[in-house]
Amino acid sequence: MALKESAPGAGTPPGGPVDKNVRLGLVTSTALIVGSIIGVGVFSLPYALSGYGPISLVAMGLATVGALALALLFAALTRRIPAEGGPYAYARAAFGNAVGFGNAWTYWITAWAGNAAIAVGWVYYVEHFINKGGSTGWSIVIALVGLWVPAAVNLTGLKNVGSFQVVTTVLKFLPLLLVATVGLFFVKSANFTPWNVSGDSTWSAIGGAMAICLFSYLGVETAAVAAGQVRNPERNVPRATILGTSASALVYLLSMVAIFGMISTQDLSLDANKASYSVAADHMFGGGWAGNLVAIAVIISGLGALTGWTLICAEMPRAAAHDGLFPERFARESRRKVPAFGIVSSTVLASVAVVISFMGASGATVFTTLVLMSGITAAVPYAFSALAQIVWTVRDRGTTQNRQQRSRTLRDMLVAVIALVFSGAFIYYSRNTGADWYVVWGPFLMTAGALALGVPVYALQRKHMLPPIPLASTSDDSAK
Repeated sequence: MALKESAPGAGTPPGGPVDKNVRLGLVTSTALIVGSIIGVGVFSLPYALSGYGPISLVAMGLATVGALALALLFAALTRRIPAEGGPYAYARAAFGNAVGFGNAWTYWITAWAGNAAIAVGWVYYVEHFINKGGSTGWSIVIALVGLWVPAAVNLTGLKNVGSFQVVTTVLKFLPLLLVATVGLFFVKSANFTPWNVSGDSTWSAIGGAMAICLFSYLGVETAAVAAGQVRNPERNVPRATILGTSASALVYLLSMVAIFGMISTQDLSLDANKASYSVAADHMFGGGWAGNLVAIAVIISGLGALTGWTLICAEMPRAAAHDGLFPERFARESRRKVPAFGIVSSTVLASVAVVISFMGASGATVFTTLVLMSGITAAVPYAFSALAQIVWTVRDRGTTQNRQQRSRTLRDMLVAVIALVFSGAFIYYSRNTGADWYVVWGPFLMTAGALALGVPVYALQRKHMLPPIPLASTSDDSAK
């Protein structure tokens, strides 16, 4: 079962394929995955998870299982549909334009809301050097700088984005590897107690922490979303997705164990220790120089993640616009061959989300509200991607298959079911902790508001939507 990139309505840019000389290869695609997954999310997680305690390590392990299932899911789906748009393309091909639009709009929210969350986490490390008092006004200004500098990089062209991702990916691995290796020698078992400080039951605490942990893995699908910009996507996108997610998962798990083992939960919850990895580096080496170096690396890492996600912010609506589901302006290219309208509009929305979040909450709640909003809106297209794979896998079973093909079909079904279960769990547990209802349900309220903006857009675009390309089931394709 396959959809070729050149098929009309498959999200292919008019005028033919993109020049292969400026497309992303395996290395830059893997860097895009790692750069999008490892942004600032993991560096801000210990502070955000301090309300749950070391039990968050179990949640991180479960989130890792879900992330690897999603990586395998998107790798398999890209072999079926090597077209740009990722989750949007899968949902549209399987369930039609209405579901396709809903997934495109929801995922677009994920991208720009995720950028807002990354920017807020990025502020924690910038404030290691400036605005140490945490003035809200200056925090907003710093976050806006973090959003608009990557937007400017994207406006200069795809080649610069790819180069920037490779450089920042190398730099961002350094503090993670440092804490994930050397940090393990500074672990004290006493810091793992009390195990659960949330006051909730064990499963509720794990579920709540897991919903936050999902944010650190958002990005497993970015190479699939940008498949139209990747050389030989049938081969490079699956490989980049699995390599990038596996590498990220390894350093995530080890570094989180080290952080919770080095620093007590009470200390992790302090606003003065928001830059958790800098605090850990100072703990290991003494003095402030190590923490400063880590903070600088995280700042660069954040800019790299924001640059990659700004690309995705533009690629998803561009794919939908080529199929008539989004306004045509999202498909227009600037003189530098980039979708400037998508880049600018996404950054504007992310800026608004940052301001609203800072004005309505404080401390870790600002970060977690945006994180959970991003998780909700990501889990929806993830779930529909899994459902699409289940539908196609069931159909594949009706074709003549040999033992190897049946084995692949069973594997695809198992991976899709696991991904679907985790997607549902991420949505269910995406609530803030707190006494105020608007804080607890803040992620859902902000999500509802963003989704409501899509209703008039869908109504206006219905008459412009191209019919989805029918997918023919073949045993050869299903065996890939």
